[in-house]
Amino acid sequence: MLMFQEEYDVIVVGAGHAGCEAAAAAANLGAKTLLATMNMDTIAQMSCNPAMGGVAKGQIVREIDALGGYSALVTDETMIQFKMLNQSKGPAMWSPRAQSDRMLFSKKWRMILEGIDGLDFWQEMVAGLLVEDGVVKGVRTSLGLEIRSKSVILTNGTFLNGLIHIGEKNFGGGRAAERPSVGITAQLESLGFESGRMKTGTPPRVDGRTLDYSKMEEQPGDADVVGFSYMPTKKPQKQRSCYITYTSDEVHEVLRTGFEKSPMFQGRIQGLGPRYCPSIEDKITRFADKNRHQIFVEPEGWETCEIYVNGFSTSLPEDVQMEALQKIPGFENAKMFRPGYAIEYDFFPPTQLQHTLETKLVGGLYFAGQINGTTGYEEAGCQGLMAGINAALRSQKKPAFVLSRSEAYIGVLIDDLITKGTDEPYRMFTSRAEYRILLRQDNADIRLTQKGFDLGLATQDRLDRLNEKLRYVDKIKKFFSITSAIPEEVNPILEALNSSKISQKTKLIKIISRPQVDFKAVSELKAVADFLSENGVDKEAIEQALIQIKYNGYIHREKENAEKITRLEHISIPSDFEYAKLASLSSEAKQKLVAVRPRTIAHAGRISGVSPADISVLLVYMGR
Repeated sequence: MLMFQEEYDVIVVGAGHAGCEAAAAAANLGAKTLLATMNMDTIAQMSCNPAMGGVAKGQIVREIDALGGYSALVTDETMIQFKMLNQSKGPAMWSPRAQSDRMLFSKKWRMILEGIDGLDFWQEMVAGLLVEDGVVKGVRTSLGLEIRSKSVILTNGTFLNGLIHIGEKNFGGGRAAERPSVGITAQLESLGFESGRMKTGTPPRVDGRTLDYSKMEEQPGDADVVGFSYMPTKKPQKQRSCYITYTSDEVHEVLRTGFEKSPMFQGRIQGLGPRYCPSIEDKITRFADKNRHQIFVEPEGWETCEIYVNGFSTSLPEDVQMEALQKIPGFENAKMFRPGYAIEYDFFPPTQLQHTLETKLVGGLYFAGQINGTTGYEEAGCQGLMAGINAALRSQKKPAFVLSRSEAYIGVLIDDLITKGTDEPYRMFTSRAEYRILLRQDNADIRLTQKGFDLGLATQDRLDRLNEKLRYVDKIKKFFSITSAIPEEVNPILEALNSSKISQKTKLIKIISRPQVDFKAVSELKAVADFLSENGVDKEAIEQALIQIKYNGYIHREKENAEKITRLEHISIPSDFEYAKLASLSSEAKQKLVAVRPRTIAHAGRISGVSPADISVLLVYMGR
């Protein structure tokens, strides 16, 4: 008897952050979906740091939420601490970050997935793909079962031929105490895919009952827990503090005693690690002039005493890890739960993908997450969401869904991967986005909720809430543009803020545009107080209105720049275009253009090695 008698629309392989968002999106769009994982008990496991968000990453989580994904909702309802980072800088840099309860996070995700109609589960290793005439037709499991589908999304994380290193020891594993996934890499290579090796690492976990927090700097959460989701969510009434301590020369000397057994320094690790999250041994080597490095002491949940030692990622021998840890202030009597380790795994250079995350070589096959060379839950989650959307749309014979660089950080991330590729674990930063004034965390709903609703992911309730917010934003902006402040009332406020006084009636919009003046200051004015009394206080809408007023010139200029580039996005390049016949193109440009096969002129212009002169040649040939 056949175990699976029907054909699925979408099979998602792997239930990490990419796999969960992919499966949820596909099923919510009406695609009959199967989520296959080696262990149902580790769905949405936070393999490394139990936290979501951070600089640029927080923007991605809010974009996932605006489109109708779940990462923000799960984070809000399982967080133990919240912070809005970079509030001393401009709003383009504000980034939400939350410390999560690791066990609750995984449990909440599983409950959400089990509540989605049309989503099935299967616990077993997927050992290979069913491919016929260049199109994927399903998967083959380690038990020999063949499950048919119209598309497959691979979200294997660090499990593809995963190899764990601790000192001179190494053993197969996709994560501590979990076996690797084998078979898929070899098959993909036989189909013509290029693969590579990457490395990531994790720090030791320690028993929080054995730490002396009095020797550390306390880092409490924000008093105002904004959260990630634009929907009303249950947020914590209390928060757990994190702490900061530091390494020292003494710690570094102990660590150096293990370098001769370090898999990284002895060449046993071939994969390239993340530049922006180096191991502690890498840090003390690369930054030899520094006599200390920050260590963030982060609790793993409400009830557990397990502590994540952020900043101490290492693959040194476990006895060296232990000795070095106990030299850190506050860790003198620390007991270790688990040693840190490095893990090597297979990835596939993402230049082999289209912007939908479908592979160029095999139709209906999508890659999302660390298989594409990225690092981070947020980067994985947004790729999973986009792959799930596009796999479902493909099965329904509907147009693909792609976000541009001016629409979302998600668009920046995917375009960077497809266009430039990566030879080290890719991490999102605000500096990667040329339109970051447009792509703020506060306006992700304005940018993307309508798109999510049109797809069928964002709910009517979500869209209604957005429209109500926009109506209030417009009302606030109109009020400030038509209401004047009188010198006698506003000058004491301006003087207290070291802002120049006014000599005659002045529109409030000019007052609030000043960098020193915030809403709290002008709320003392009678006209503003009366307005709030009549219309209510919506903090989110007020913040949005003020940002639009204060940064109007910058926002307008960036929109104009984005529109100029967008015009080039509309000039398509045929997929079979023969670049070789254009004699005026540089040799490097021909090579890169043939390899990447850009969709548009704008896409071609972002490829490393393609110069403005090469773009001019293409434009001339296209009759522009």
